[in-house]
Amino acid sequence: MLARVYSCAVIGLDGVVVEMEVDTTQGMPGMTIVRLPDAPVQESRERVQAAVRNAGVPFPRRRLVVNLVPASVRKESPSYDLPIALGVLIYAGMLPPQAAEGWLVVGELSLDGSVRHTCGGLPMAATAQSAGFESLVVPQVDAAEAALIPDLQVLPVASMVGLCRHLTGREPITPQPSTKAEDAPLMVPGRFTRGQGPGARQARPGGGRGRRSQRTDDRPAEGGQDAAGARPARHPAEDVDRRGAGRDAHLLGRQPAASVHAHDQPRPFRSPHYTISHAGQVGGGNWPHPGEISLAHHGVLFLDELPEFGMRALEVLRQPLEDKVVTISRAQGSLTFPASIQMAAAMNPC
Repeated sequence: MLARVYSCAVIGLDGVVVEMEVDTTQGMPGMTIVRLPDAPVQESRERVQAAVRNAGVPFPRRRLVVNLVPASVRKESPSYDLPIALGVLIYAGMLPPQAAEGWLVVGELSLDGSVRHTCGGLPMAATAQSAGFESLVVPQVDAAEAALIPDLQVLPVASMVGLCRHLTGREPITPQPSTKAEDAPLMVPGRFTRGQGPGARQARPGGGRGRRSQRTDDRPAEGGQDAAGARPARHPAEDVDRRGAGRDAHLLGRQPAASVHAHDQPRPFRSPHYTISHAGQVGGGNWPHPGEISLAHHGVLFLDELPEFGMRALEVLRQPLEDKVVTISRAQGSLTFPASIQMAAAMNPC
């Protein structure tokens, strides 16, 4: 019986709904994943089979094919493990046919069936809400940040067995309470500075309050970098903005949020070395990835020893500073990354 489960891919900072179809085909027992899966997705075959068996469920002894739609979207995340396993169990008749109807499911599986942290929780939650899904199933460690998106039921899942028990009505999962950004406290400035020279002391107050770009002319070792690091508090509304959310959860979200409020963190502070290339500054690659200017979104990009930076690395900053976004075009397509930053620079007088 054909099983259908929905998941999500993150392309740049935007989410795209991915439909998964699980059915049988002729051949030796096993699993084939088709429609542009990357290496981590291809490896889902082993993780899913091990997780299903370790959960005490016999894996179907047939040739299964998993079809990922649309074919034009590259799938490169292990977050498809849980929806693939759910589709296999629905196909095998161990779960009701309409078990995942109206759900968007994401999560990486361990071999024992536990669900691990997945990058991109906030963009995926925003996609689920805009696409009209009733519920979003996410790893338990990512539920708090996904709950920042309003009008969306978030189900925190710790293991595949727990999700199956919820679907069969034996142990219902309590939805994650909604997190309102306006109710969360603002963070205090991220650094304490003292001992700066006169240039740093004069530049810090005006630039920090107004989020204006600034340049500090000071003698060596007088604290220009510490002054630039004393950035203002971060406003919670920036986290529920889809671009700010993508920065927190996808670009920097290699670890799950440490607090209940996903935005309970200082503003980002990026200080690249002056040998950085122009591609490292604005982003690039065959499949474009964000550069330093996007990693500093809603924060500070500090350029120490400004005259030592290459001409191209400085020239490419002109348009992003004016437009607050940077667009990278490659043969595979174009992606737009956010670049709303406060740029600070320091140099020694000569």
